[in-house]
Order: sequence, then structure tokens, then C-alpha cells
Amino acid sequence: MAFHTAFRAASILLVTLLLSLPAHATSLMRDADMEYALREVATPVLKAAGLSPARVKILVIDNGSPNAFVVSNDAIFIHSGLLSRMDNAAMLQGVIAHEAAHIANGHITRRLTNLGNARTAAGLGLALAVAAATAGAGDAAAGIAIGTQSSAQRSFLAHTRAEESSADQSALRYLRSAGISPTGLLQVMELFRGQEHLSGARQDPYVRSHPLSRDRVRVVEGFVAAYGDTRAEDPTTAYWFARAKGKLTAYQRSARWTLTRAGESGYKDVRLMREAIAHHKQSRTRKALQAVDQAIALRPTDPFFHDLKGEILMETRNFAAAANVYGRAVRLAPRDGLVLAGYGRALLASGNVPAARDALEQSRSIDFRDGSMLRDLSVAYAKSGQTGMAALVTAERYALVGRLDDAGIHAKRATDLLPTGSGSWQRAQDVLIAFERAEKQKKRR
Repeated sequence: MAFHTAFRAASILLVTLLLSLPAHATSLMRDADMEYALREVATPVLKAAGLSPARVKILVIDNGSPNAFVVSNDAIFIHSGLLSRMDNAAMLQGVIAHEAAHIANGHITRRLTNLGNARTAAGLGLALAVAAATAGAGDAAAGIAIGTQSSAQRSFLAHTRAEESSADQSALRYLRSAGISPTGLLQVMELFRGQEHLSGARQDPYVRSHPLSRDRVRVVEGFVAAYGDTRAEDPTTAYWFARAKGKLTAYQRSARWTLTRAGESGYKDVRLMREAIAHHKQSRTRKALQAVDQAIALRPTDPFFHDLKGEILMETRNFAAAANVYGRAVRLAPRDGLVLAGYGRALLASGNVPAARDALEQSRSIDFRDGSMLRDLSVAYAKSGQTGMAALVTAERYALVGRLDDAGIHAKRATDLLPTGSGSWQRAQDVLIAFERAEKQKKRR
């Protein structure tokens, strides 16, 4: 189920994801600008780790506690609370290097292999199965975010000290290979120094999932001392870090807070972006559009400022204008699934159903994790008279958010309406399989 706070910040969508129990669902913050910025920051680290920046996504969990984790080989999840506490790009790159090491060193693959034999992780296995079903793939490591509420989830996320030591060593090598200061990783550890002496209930989630020992800190301190910290921060990386953090805090904090600190990053376009979001939150549409237009004037080929303007226009019900602006964003970023989703949403609202369906289907083929996109796509199919496809996409959307009973109902309807053996019919079968597995788990309890 897609949901929004009292104000839905421009261009940011909150998508409820299935965790092992619906009551413990968490939120994934989807924003094209922020995810591109995080990819720019992560790219040199991922390449140094031998991972593909195009395959491994950096995604933000809407959670104020500081944490980061991996549950599959194609995504690194960072809590908004950790990102907002960071002061520089090197800190973020240090965290990404550490999590990338868990992937590169095979820690996640081994856990997924052993998962089927762990009774306490039955719900987690279901979550991964649903992820595979909604992706249309058989790989159970499809990248659904896992929360930290249940004991099974905590058990899966918690690394051993040996794994942590191995990941630290690898992360330091990646940072050195990429020419990035290792001081950032040490600064992250400093955030949690002393936490290991607290009871588990009082510790930050990062310490519970990443055991922090004095030995680990000493190793990183020794590496920093030996390697030195003479390399200057890369200006491009610094810019994209400021933009990601600036977008996040403008969304999460009050408009008044943002306006008093809009220029703290030192980048004029980032200041204007933050002002646009703050003014929009206060329903000052004219000022919001003025600010985003000034940002566009500074970076006319930046698709994400056009995306932001399109979202503001959409939320003020200027649908035709929003579709035109989103069209420019898509021309500048034709392979960005979230930008395409916004374009499709605007086309659907303005009444151009065939074009909306095409744009939304392109978005789904690139990025299946956007529940709002799936909702819009099901509406587009229904308005086109394609009831079987509408039922299929609805089933996938319900599966993505953990409502497997509803997913099963719509998947059964889709299999009855779609041509037997077709690709879409097979997708419906995948959701039915996930539903049937869930029913079997219920009977075993």
C-alpha cells in the first residue's frame, strides 16, 4: 500500500514494503534525484569492490535510527537516520564500502543458501520469495528491504565479529583503491563508540547488526595512520552527497527549518531545490516554482529538477503542465524508472491513457519496487479495457506490500483472463506460488 505523510514532499514516494510480518512493515523512500546522487557517490566504491553500479542500488529506508544493511546481492539499504547524521561523502562511502564487502565476500549468499533450513526465518524466506515473484525472476535475492523488528530479521541482519572484521579489511582496500579517504569509515565508527557497553535494548541498530569492538576500531585507526589522509575530497562526489542529504532533510524536516538552513551546503542549485520543497510544503506554489525554475536555469539539462517541477505541478493539479515538464525530464533521463513513473502518472491524470500505460510499463520493466507506479499502471490497464493485465499488476502490487491474501485473489483472476502460457500469465503464476507458500506456512504454525 502506497502511503504519504500529511504532506508528500515533491518527488519523494514512500512505499510500504513487506517485512516478515505486516505489522512490522517499514518504508522505502523512492526519489529519482536522491537515488542518482547516491549512485554517483557509491560508483567508485562499488567498482573497487568488483560490483556493478548499475546492478547494486543504494536505497534509503525511512527510519530515524542509524543503520545500514544488505539482505541481497543487488541492493544496499541505508536508514535515513544514518544518512542525515553524516557530515561528508567519505563517511557515506565508508559505509557503502563495508556493506559492499559483505556482498563481495559472500556473506549474504551463504545466508540465503542456509535460509531454507532456518525455521525462525520462515517469514523472511517468504519476503524474499515475494520479491522474486514481483520481479518476475527466480532469484530469491531480488532485493526487498528487510526490517529489524522480529527476532528472525535481527538474526539475519546481525553479522559475526569475524564477518565484520573481514568486511572492514575489504572496505579499507576498496577505499584505498578508489582513492577515497578511510577517515570517513573511522568517523562512522566514532558515532557509535561506547555503544557496545550498553544493553541490547539501548544500543543503536547499527551496533546490534554490526558488532563494534575496540579491535575493529584499532584496525581502522591503524590503517588511517599508515595510509594518511592527504587526498582532497572529490568535488563531484562532494556535490552529489550534499544534494542527496539536502533533498532528504528538506523532505523530513519542517519547512521553517529547511528555509533557515537551505544554503548550508554551499551549492546554489541545492539551496534553490530545498527552498522549492519548503515553499511547496507551505502551499506557496508561486515561490516554489520560481525556486525550481532558477535551479533549472543553473542546470538546464538536469532531469531531476524538471522531475521536481513536475511533481509540484502534479500536486497542485496542473496535470497537463506537469505532463509537459515530465516529458522533458524523460527526454533527459529516458532510462530512469522513477522519472518514467512520474511521467506516466501525469499522463494518466491528464487523460492520455495509452501514453500513460506505455510510460508506466517502461518504468515497471526498469524498477519493480515502486508501488505507486504499479497502482497507476493497474488503473491505466483497467481504463484500456485490459482487465487481465489490471488484475496481474494489482496482484503484484499487493504482493510487494505483503498483502498476499489479496494478491492471491487478483492473481487467480489474472490467470483466468490472460492467455495460458503467456509471459503475463507466468507472472501471475509466480504470485500465486508465493501466496500458496504463505498459506502453507500459516498451516504449519
